[in-house]
Amino acid sequence: FGPSGFCLRRFGERGDAGSDIKYPLDVTVTSDGHVVVTDGGDRSVKAFDFEGRGVLAVREGFCLPWGLDATPKNEVILTDSEAGALYRLKADFQRGELKKCQMIQSRLVSPRAVAVCQTSGAVVVIEHLKSRGPSKGSTRVKIFSEEMDLIGQMDSFGLSLVFPSRIYATAVAFDKEGRVIVTDVCSQAVICLGKPEEFPIFNPLISHGLSYPVGLTYMANDSLVVLDSGDHSIKVYSSI
Repeated sequence: FGPSGFCLRRFGERGDAGSDIKYPLDVTVTSDGHVVVTDGGDRSVKAFDFEGRGVLAVREGFCLPWGLDATPKNEVILTDSEAGALYRLKADFQRGELKKCQMIQSRLVSPRAVAVCQTSGAVVVIEHLKSRGPSKGSTRVKIFSEEMDLIGQMDSFGLSLVFPSRIYATAVAFDKEGRVIVTDVCSQAVICLGKPEEFPIFNPLISHGLSYPVGLTYMANDSLVVLDSGDHSIKVYSSI
């Protein structure tokens, strides 16, 4: 889509061809302009150029690839929700060659959304914890350094002791200052949790107009884009 919401191009139709997408779960764009998608349908990671041509598909070794984000070094950080793991993918997307697929973190609990800070290289992951009772479970936000050392973590219960309401995080991003931003479906809001070294603080950025926010990213002009599955829309918020 363009900045005004006009659809510029669509590709990856549902089907059985190698470049088709059966069940897309997340998407990111690399610094060299390739679109990378996790496909839960055939448990793969697929890369496309901006014309929509499939250039690479990685199918080996994943249980359920889910979230992904590109690093400043043109690598891709990927969560495998079923395996409870975090991977780093290094590839030459121009040539369609996978150079390395390395597990960099294990023993995570159903990790889904992930984001990489473009300045520090820090990585934030949202884990989905199973509930032992009738409630729908909870989430945990974990922050790692670029070297994958654990910097901080907080689950829904811990966050509820600090914040005025329960938080169920579904998506995560870093802003240009390196602050952690999450979508919360309980309060239908977008919340800033602060920088890794001050995590967690509570600063609601958007508290009205959202139904069920499940995705977010920042644009080059610092506008915040939110995917709202409650009313099937994409909403853009300016930083002013």
